[in-house]
Amino acid sequence: MLATVLQTAGSTYAKPGEHMLIAPSGEYAGLLSGGCLEGDLRERAVGVRTTGLATIVSYDMRSSDDQLFGLGSGCEGAMDILLTRVGPQENWEPLGSLARAYRAELPAVTAFVTESDDPSVPLGWHALEMPAASPMLANGQELAPWSIALRAAMRAATTVTRRQASATWFQHEQPRLRALLVPLQLPPRLLVAGAGPDTRPVVELAAFLAWRVSVVDHRAAYADPARFALGAEVIELRPEELASRMQLDRFDAAVIMSHHLDADRTYLAALAGTRVPYIGLLGPPSRRARLLRDIGSAADLLATRLRAPVGLDLGGRAPESIALAIIAEIHAALAERDARPYARDLDAP
Repeated sequence: MLATVLQTAGSTYAKPGEHMLIAPSGEYAGLLSGGCLEGDLRERAVGVRTTGLATIVSYDMRSSDDQLFGLGSGCEGAMDILLTRVGPQENWEPLGSLARAYRAELPAVTAFVTESDDPSVPLGWHALEMPAASPMLANGQELAPWSIALRAAMRAATTVTRRQASATWFQHEQPRLRALLVPLQLPPRLLVAGAGPDTRPVVELAAFLAWRVSVVDHRAAYADPARFALGAEVIELRPEELASRMQLDRFDAAVIMSHHLDADRTYLAALAGTRVPYIGLLGPPSRRARLLRDIGSAADLLATRLRAPVGLDLGGRAPESIALAIIAEIHAALAERDARPYARDLDAP
């Protein structure tokens, strides 16, 4: 069973478009409330699993005593959640197609119907759109002619960049149909230039977040996949080969940390001419100034993208602490947040 957040109000853990998958055993993957609602959703999912009929479950926990549902969560939020069955009877759709798109890093959008006057398009009916797929997949069948507007909206949603992707609503009249368009959230791609000992915790943390990580180094002893987290791409190449052997514009962030001045200079110059939105450079300001002077006019291309010294000021000098500071800054930058505390003054509203 797939639980999909449709809409929220107040303070909620999850936002529209986020999912939780519930197995017949009751085990689940993903969190919608941080543990407040999952047990109740698990019970409600039993009926959906048995009948195959989708349902919308509504929770409102904004009451101070939370007596309405008796969950005692204190979350102070409300949400509507769509429960649908996605098992063998449904050919594992849309999960099967979404998994293939995720592995291939292809954009995809799923539409989940929440209201419909057309009996052939019931609650929970879904359609999947990928740019390479034609016709659009809809529960294994081609859509009817009225779906042209829906397909256009879904195709438009696949063109939004991964960092801006969020769920949106689609509405159609005659017949009336309302659907939530949920884009597939693809993982950030991180390039780490340098494979020394202090890069290992950076790669470990990024891999823990399910980011796609590529590590490059010109030193064979360092460019060893066995030294890094499972799934990390490790490539031995000379710094001057970076632009020719790597598709640099596909990365969302890059961190230069080879501790080798000539190598870092070459990496920095190569990345300056790309569209990589975040470029981090390890080392003190004096080293940054020297490298920028050395690459000449290319330094002007880095004005709004270079973070040097890389990382947030979290304190700590251990490689693991530095890695946490680096990954935290990248996470905030890609989410377009300023990484400030949620509350500085407990007495403030």
